[in-house]
This record gives sequence, structure tokens and C-alpha cells, in this order.
Amino acid sequence: MADTTGNTQDTGAPPQAPGPQPRTSSWRYIGPGIVVAATGVGAGDLVATLIAGSTFGYTLLWAAVIGCLVKISLAEAAGRWHLATGRTLFDGWASLGRWTTYFFGVYVVIWGFVYGAAAMSSSALPLQALFPDVMDLEGWGIACALAGLAFVWFNRYAVFEKVMTVLVGVMFVVTVYLAVRVAPNLGDAFAGLLPVLPDADDSVLYTLGLIGGVGGTITLAAYGYWVNAKGWTDTGWMKVMRLDNRVAYLTTGLFVVAMLLVGAELLHSAGLALEKGDKGLVQLGDILEDRYGTATATFFLIGFFATSFTSLIGVWHGVSLMFADFVTRGRRKAKESTGEAVASGRPEKSWPFRAYLLWLTFPPMILLFEGQPFRLIIIYGVLGAAFMPFLALTLLWLLNSTRTPREWRNGPLSNGMLAAAGLLFLVLCVKQVWDQPWSEFF
Repeated sequence: MADTTGNTQDTGAPPQAPGPQPRTSSWRYIGPGIVVAATGVGAGDLVATLIAGSTFGYTLLWAAVIGCLVKISLAEAAGRWHLATGRTLFDGWASLGRWTTYFFGVYVVIWGFVYGAAAMSSSALPLQALFPDVMDLEGWGIACALAGLAFVWFNRYAVFEKVMTVLVGVMFVVTVYLAVRVAPNLGDAFAGLLPVLPDADDSVLYTLGLIGGVGGTITLAAYGYWVNAKGWTDTGWMKVMRLDNRVAYLTTGLFVVAMLLVGAELLHSAGLALEKGDKGLVQLGDILEDRYGTATATFFLIGFFATSFTSLIGVWHGVSLMFADFVTRGRRKAKESTGEAVASGRPEKSWPFRAYLLWLTFPPMILLFEGQPFRLIIIYGVLGAAFMPFLALTLLWLLNSTRTPREWRNGPLSNGMLAAAGLLFLVLCVKQVWDQPWSEFF
């Protein structure tokens, strides 16, 4: 993202010692952005954009693009905090008061339990469709969870990033191939870049939901940790981080736009509808097989698996890093809550990191067999909806305060983007809370 700090004038402050020399912004450094793009775009995002395309054609293409711009601002702010202060994001949250610690502690435990089961199921669906006679869905889900556990447990960030890059390459080839295969109407697609609301009930809230759902929730907060794990720990890496972040959401944009084109051409024109949730992608595989043959359907299911499994191992790694920081910050105060500590690789070997890995892997297996408990799912939905406004508004607070060196505080553009993101996610949070079946909860 472009420099959004806006602090380019002489402030009259005493001269400071020269900081780290800026690295040249180069493609060869790209890495954390690929990781956050791969983790943030899950099967649910692809289904949401497919359904948007199948329901409204190209009308909401502009909303998908804006969704990427919103996430660029959030990820840039998280990365800027880590590099400008040398402190982790959780360390920044803790400086705002103990309420942030309570919120994050409850959120990360409940979210991890429910998300673990969802990630297993999402990764298992394409494998069961590809190999229907090998194992049932629960067996494939457990196998994916154990594979993710072993991979993250025994590898460090450098290997993790390389594998994620390969899987992103698979996702990219599959989604672009499908978009080209359905022969999109380019005139209609360009017209879809004009901000027009569809003629439907609740079109405003639906559009806001699509903008807010493009690529990432807690993984946006994990971006700063991946930046540090890459070895970027000071302001000399700021230009590199911003290029990396732009690549992340350009990649995300290509994924979601490609799937919206598939929805508009393949489903909207034929009047076909998909189920909500990950099963909608299996249904799309059946439609692709009927229309284009077994090879195309198989190719798509491979891409579906790459999409789901990158989200699984991305969360297994990134959120475990955040949990390790959460526990360490509580035990040792600010001593270990630094970017240098994350870059050292010690958190990836720590017991909190591995304990959260086990929490994501084994307890959620119960939900694969027993179904998801009703009350827990409501709490999960409310906490999940609250996290994004929490992230946007706390970043707005941190990056406008003395906690951030003056040179790297927000400028008007970044303040506007973060404020808009906070308002957007606050509206979506209120809607999510309002829509919960509270009468059945009590």
C-alpha cells in the first residue's frame, strides 16, 4: 500500500539518531503477503463470491474490489505497527487496558475450537469427492488435521512460507483457468466496476457483507507476526512490507473476482443456485463435470483442496503465534513481546504455540462426529463478528497515539480507511448479533 502516514513535513522536533536503512522494495522479498492471502481466502469466501455472481451477475464486482482495498489498509496498519514500534500487536492491545486481554483470551479459545472443526471439514470435502471409496468425511477431516499439526509442529516459518507459496500457485492456476473457461463477458464485467446496488431486499447489508467477507479475519492480525517471522523487524523493511501487502490483496482480488466471474457466467446465466457453505463448492464440481467434463471437475477439486488446506495450516501457524504471544505477554510482561523475539523462532518452539496447535487439532474432532453445539455456535458467531471492528478500531487508536513514533503514525488516508473499516465491521457485527436466535439460546 502507498505511504498512508502522511508525515512528510519537518515537525521541528530535535534530530534523532538515524534509523535502520530502508531496504529496496523488491519482489524477491515477497512472502508474508502470500501467506496471508492463502490463509485469508478460504472455501467460504469462494462460495460467497460464487453466490454473489450467481444471484446478481456482475453487479457486485465493485464490492469485491473494495473489500480487498479495505483489507489492504488493515494489514498495512498491522504490519506498520510491528515494524515501527518493534512490539507485537498483542503487546499493543495490552497497553490499551486489560479488557483487550479478556476479549482476546475468550475469543481465541472459543474461535479455535469451532474453527478447527470447520477447517477439517472444509479440507476433507474435496478429498472425499476425489477419492470417494477411501474414507468417509470424518476420516479425511482427521487426516487433514493431523497432517496440518505435523507440518506446523516440525517446520519453521521459512518452510511453511514455501509450501504456502506452492499451494497459492495451484489456487491461482485453477481459479484463473475456470474464469477463462467460462468465457466471461468483459463488457458486463467492466460495467460491474460501477458502484451500483442490486435491486433486491436487504441489498445494502448484503453488499456490505460481501465487502467485509473478502479474505481474512484474525489472519489479518497475524500478518504482523508473519512479517516478523520473515525476519523483518524494523522500519528499514517498511517499503518491502507495503509491496508485500499489495501483492497479498492483489492475489486475493484475483481469486475472488475470478470466482465471481464463474458464478456470473456459469450459474447466473443458467439460473443455477449453490448451497451456502463449503458443500456449495462440491456442488460446483458436479456442475463443472456436467458442463466441461471430468478433467475440469478434478482440476477444480484440487484447487478447492489447496484453498481449504492453506487456510487450515495458515491458521494452525499464525494464530498459534498470536496465542504464544498472548501467554508470554501475560507471564513476562513486555520482555518477550517484540518483533525480534518472533523473528528468533523461539515462539514456534514454545509450549504455548504447541498447546494451541493441539487445541486446534484434537478437541474439534469431537464436533466432526457430534455436530456443533447450538449455544457455542451462537457465541462463536458473535465473537467472530466482534473481532474485525475490534481490530480496526484498536489499530486506529494505537497508530494515532504516542505508542507509535510520530513518523509512522496514521495520516488522513489511513485514518479514513481504518475508520471506514471499523464502521463497516461494526454494522456487520450488529447485524450478526441481531440475527442470532436468542430466544432459543436461553
